[in-house]
Amino acid sequence: MHITPDTTPEEVLLFWFGDSDDEARQLAFGMPRWFNGGDALDLAITEQFEYTVRAAHRGDLDAWAETAQGRLALIVLIDQFSRNVYRGKPGAFVGDDRCQRLALDGLRLGHDRQLTRPQRVFFYLPLEHAENLSLQHMSVALFASLIDEAPASVRGKYASFHDFAERHRRVIRKFGRFPHRNAALNRESTSEETAYLAKPGAGF
Repeated sequence: MHITPDTTPEEVLLFWFGDSDDEARQLAFGMPRWFNGGDALDLAITEQFEYTVRAAHRGDLDAWAETAQGRLALIVLIDQFSRNVYRGKPGAFVGDDRCQRLALDGLRLGHDRQLTRPQRVFFYLPLEHAENLSLQHMSVALFASLIDEAPASVRGKYASFHDFAERHRRVIRKFGRFPHRNAALNRESTSEETAYLAKPGAGF
């Protein structure tokens, strides 16, 4: 029997998105940590949330998915925080299939529409992380919808997210998988993948 950690969905979302529901403030708070956190962020997440990440992977927190905010927090734990806690190891990707199901089920329930646009970015990211071209098409379309809906003042941020989704799709279209994961997952790279990985900026 496992003891469920005391961490709440609200604590996960507060850490990742800050304490404001204002779109511009969420973006200003989040962008540095979401994409430039480095070793310091990995350590902070490991120290504060590793136990909760483990519980999420075990399925102990599945009840969180009953609400939009809870489902998002579960996605953040499994899809995002796992990549910080287990960087360079198989554990970084072990929950990807599950997160894709969480996102797809949430879309059917309309959970994403109950969230702010910055939160929706992370609701959709499991589809961008999928080694599946159909899900990549869906990811690109969802990120395009954020551009269409966003006010002009922040539209450029969502254009960047959409561009990143396009880049992920191009890799899956070409290779059928993400070559930069091969080392962590003990997968042998093809000669074409090795050549790709040698290029500046390859991988994500």
